[in-house]
Amino acid sequence: MTLTRDGGSLFSANVAGTLRLVVYLAIASILMVLDYRGQWLPKVRYGAAIVVEPIYHLAGLPASGLRAARVAFADRTKLTDDNRQLRAELLLANARLNRMVAVRRQNQRLKKLLDTRRQLGMNVQLARVIDIDMGAFNHRLMLNVGTHQGVKVGQVVIDAHGIMGQVIQVLPDTCTVMLITDPEHAIPVTDTRTGMRAVAYGSRAAGGLTLPTIPVSTNVKVGDQLVSSGIGGRFPPGFPVATVTHVEPQLSGMFLVARAKPTADLDRSDEVLLLRDLAPPVGPPPPASVDGPPTDSEPSTAGKAAKTRGHR
Repeated sequence: MTLTRDGGSLFSANVAGTLRLVVYLAIASILMVLDYRGQWLPKVRYGAAIVVEPIYHLAGLPASGLRAARVAFADRTKLTDDNRQLRAELLLANARLNRMVAVRRQNQRLKKLLDTRRQLGMNVQLARVIDIDMGAFNHRLMLNVGTHQGVKVGQVVIDAHGIMGQVIQVLPDTCTVMLITDPEHAIPVTDTRTGMRAVAYGSRAAGGLTLPTIPVSTNVKVGDQLVSSGIGGRFPPGFPVATVTHVEPQLSGMFLVARAKPTADLDRSDEVLLLRDLAPPVGPPPPASVDGPPTDSEPSTAGKAAKTRGHR
């Protein structure tokens, strides 16, 4: 039995209940006909949906924000990891590139040494620099060859650009080289432009060479090439030694003083060549009495001075 709000039944036996049911059925029929004919109910639903839509979005805002934050955090973490990995790969690539550049430069130096070896047509020995001492009082190198490899005291050491120095001490598997810039070293040289002979001494100033007591009448200029003269028999003649960089008169005005820069890469060469054919016998050279720096007018004394200073 269907009940109304007031507790009565729509399908009661009395007339009032039947009339109420007929009215409800008539209203329902009219509404269905109007909805079918005028299509106004979808419009009502559409307007209601427009009103309710902001509330729907507002209700879903916390979930959307949480989802967006989770995605943003995941993306940031991924980007951070990718950046860290890319930085590591970049550092590794730079290290490999620098190593390749260093290997290429080393190969170029080795090629120059091999070319020099072929051009000389002399008996030479390849050695590697394992230690460097470029202090204020000593300019020396240590090589990875010694008596077991046939190295002797007095052997001349060169690179692809010129003379570097001479061997002063030999151990079983290593040897010590005194560079031409060592304050205790001297080497007889010749000016290729004028033919002037002199002795170039090692200098503490910027690792160069000094040519003291040059006669004023000698036409020495900046840029002149100095080569080994061969006087004294220690150094072979014709090898590049240095380039004149400065010429000035002494305070007395009687002589000139020249400074020169070595042509050899004394501070950059990793491999060097030892000349075997011209190595003097092992042992100290004969004593020589030298009162002062020799000049070009004393070739034999200059050669003896070069030998003596090379073994101090």
